[in-house]
Amino acid sequence: MGQQEKVSTSLAGAVSEEISASLAAIDAELAHRYPGDPGTRQPVHTVYVPGDTFTSGTIRSWGDQALKALDEHAPDAASFAAVLGIPDELAAPVHDRVRAKLEREPVEDLRIDFEDGYGPRPDAEEDLAAARAARLVSEAYGNGTAAPYMGIRVKCMEAAVRDRGIRTTDIFLTGLMQAGGLPDGLVLTLPKVTYPEQVTAFVRLLEAFEQAHGLPSGRLGFEIQIETSQSILAADGTAAVARMIDAAQGRATGLHYGTFDYSACVGVSPAYQAGDHPAADHAKAVMQVAAAGTGVRVCDGSTNVLPVGPTHQVHEAWRLHYGLARRALARAYYQGWDMHPGHLPTRYAAVYTFYREGLEQAAARLAAYVAKAGGDVMDEPATAKALSGYLLRGIDCGALDTAEVAGLTGLTRADLDAFASPRRGGLTAGPV
Repeated sequence: MGQQEKVSTSLAGAVSEEISASLAAIDAELAHRYPGDPGTRQPVHTVYVPGDTFTSGTIRSWGDQALKALDEHAPDAASFAAVLGIPDELAAPVHDRVRAKLEREPVEDLRIDFEDGYGPRPDAEEDLAAARAARLVSEAYGNGTAAPYMGIRVKCMEAAVRDRGIRTTDIFLTGLMQAGGLPDGLVLTLPKVTYPEQVTAFVRLLEAFEQAHGLPSGRLGFEIQIETSQSILAADGTAAVARMIDAAQGRATGLHYGTFDYSACVGVSPAYQAGDHPAADHAKAVMQVAAAGTGVRVCDGSTNVLPVGPTHQVHEAWRLHYGLARRALARAYYQGWDMHPGHLPTRYAAVYTFYREGLEQAAARLAAYVAKAGGDVMDEPATAKALSGYLLRGIDCGALDTAEVAGLTGLTRADLDAFASPRRGGLTAGPV
């Protein structure tokens, strides 16, 4: 036994109390502005379908078309893996899971589009289409055919289309209320935001609707679509997207990058408009930093190269989409847009390969952290949080099974939830 240390202090307890009191407002500000991830499932993609073409069979039709594309252009695991460069050991597991996903849940998030994909229509026509969308969404949630997340994208808050966007929002939400209420998976998207005041205006619209129907304040959230240079860098040189999150008053759920509108806005030639252009990387990096810790999630954009035509052309489009999706995942953009049923096989192939190829290493590192076993990597609490989040995302999308993760880590789903986010469970991501 060594000599017991004598513990001495020089400051009175009042000093600590005074410092804490001086920082009380900052403590409250941090808790309010940076609550962390909401702890809910994030879809791996968003599918856009024009308001006039969406039907009760759209989701199943997309899955069937995706399966048909696989059967025609890559009928087995080996051929699919060869097209995309998936390692041999993952070829069968990824292929089998992709097919199962397309049969079970081909679309995770669907947006019925009343903006660019729908265009300007006579008011009476859009009125009916918005009411029809509400009925179909309500019916889908009622009969179990809905995607986990569904909603609409309305026209923006710019003067020329503002009234139309407000009216479509009102008709759609009113229709849902009349059909039984707002579904849990409801998502609204506000496009082409250039000023924080436009976000504030949309908040006022949603507040008015909540008050009209006696809904809890804050029940309606929405995504902000980043499609203009002004949404990234304001006229005064500040990061406008951060102010937009603030203007949403806690209602913002996501920031969605619009590849082609943003690229055109900053002058990128059509042939070079893509998610891996430096202009796109800059915009998404600003979005990512602005959203970090706020609970607002960042979504990548889309590719307009469709996997259609002869097999060699489909394969080229698949490789492009797969590569962009993998690139986005490595940069922590866990969600992207898909514009065609033929994109579904490569979306899920990219996601499933990403999670399955890192499963054993992530599980081993998390297990070692929990057991304080050490190893060749010294992980910190923040990394344990990230490792848990990685495994949970893999489970949520179907890339991983809860049982196999538990077998490798010794942790339950509840344990992973608690490590990944204090809002998920009771544990913290601190040392154990």
